[in-house]
Amino acid sequence: MPIRRIGVLSAGGDCPGINAVIHAVVKKAILDYQMEVYGIFDGFAGLVEGRWKTLQYNDVSGIMPLGGTILGTSNKANPFKYPCTEYGKLCFKDLSQEAIDNYHSMGLQALIAIGGDGTFHISDGFINKGLSIVGVPKTIDNDLSETDFTFGFDSAVWVATEAIDRLHTTAQAHHRVMVVEVMGRYAGWIALHSGIAGGGDVILIPEIDYNIENVCTFIRKRIAAGKKFSIVVVAEGSKPQDGDFTVLRKVEESHDQIRLGGIGHVIGEQIEEKTGIETRVVILGHLLRGGSPTPYDRVLASRFGAAAVDLVAQEQFGLFPALRGNEIIPVPIKKAIDKLKTIPLGHSLLQVARSTGTCLGE
Repeated sequence: MPIRRIGVLSAGGDCPGINAVIHAVVKKAILDYQMEVYGIFDGFAGLVEGRWKTLQYNDVSGIMPLGGTILGTSNKANPFKYPCTEYGKLCFKDLSQEAIDNYHSMGLQALIAIGGDGTFHISDGFINKGLSIVGVPKTIDNDLSETDFTFGFDSAVWVATEAIDRLHTTAQAHHRVMVVEVMGRYAGWIALHSGIAGGGDVILIPEIDYNIENVCTFIRKRIAAGKKFSIVVVAEGSKPQDGDFTVLRKVEESHDQIRLGGIGHVIGEQIEEKTGIETRVVILGHLLRGGSPTPYDRVLASRFGAAAVDLVAQEQFGLFPALRGNEIIPVPIKKAIDKLKTIPLGHSLLQVARSTGTCLGE
């Protein structure tokens, strides 16, 4: 029997380009394969709680340039460890069977899950329980293995670069150090790309533990050479040598409870104290997730969405479309969740940064 009814959901953190995927999935499924598409609300929460709607062709018209996701999302709704409240206390339950029952009650023959590492881990769990799932790789951090780029990354780098560009003028006018904190828990792709593109003088990433004395010495040398300002770009997951992450808070109901943030303020205070130079801190945070996707991300997301529907039609489940060079190829979801894609210490962009006089805090 050909595939005639599929579901689509977006899970994990939001980012620009999700709607472009949904747009491509719905239109290709209807036009090329005469499929029905069910949109599931708020990621796996909608699958557990039974919340969805049929997506018609016109429902997705005009959504490609929109940020966010018309289906909503959740980074707390892991069906295998679902947050619940009993007798006023938070607890976690395995509600994966409820999700499976709803999948079957909808009459789904396949599910397209748009997300990153967490979403792919959950999808793999359901695949092991017999569900037919195809993934679509999404994360602004670009830390999902087996694909050169994920959609959402280019948009985040664009926003970060524009912010750095704007901070240059005010830093130069007031002879200040500007510290720009960007997202990136365990991988510094956003910091490295935007730092190079925006002309950051110091780039700190999770892959290279920094020495604050070396950073301050570098800034002093810039001042001695007549450069009276500096731009420091730091990923939220950066940490000092012999130090640890800067934790902003913990979210108990999330499967990943640690929320990083605040390393920019730590570094800013240390730079000002050690150099005597007035220092300001800007935390871009969720600005990197919002807004309209770049043309590159719209195209990449559309390619991923269309390829995902083809995989479903061909009944090639447990896979996701990955970008290799300029080609889209199918890759097992299991391979993507083996490990995060961090920046290799011999990566060419690190060499570019060093050779153009950028300090990496080493």
